[in-house]
Amino acid sequence: MSTIQKLAVNAVAAILFFSLAGCAGMSQQDKNTAIGAGVGAIGGSVLTGGSTAGTVGGAAVGGIIGHEINK
Repeated sequence: MSTIQKLAVNAVAAILFFSLAGCAGMSQQDKNTAIGAGVGAIGGSVLTGGSTAGTVGGAAVGGIIGHEINK
């Protein structure tokens, strides 16, 4: 993975991490969805070597899984 890709992955991870601070008024299911999407995006990016499709796919799958937890 190139330096630019690593920087982009780290930037996305930081943005997701800090955006979760705005979850105070969200339901537990909404929080799980957001957390799942963030974790999925990072996981998808890592597993595919920084691929955009892997990152977006991981976010989608993680969001769905997070949404369905404790339903």
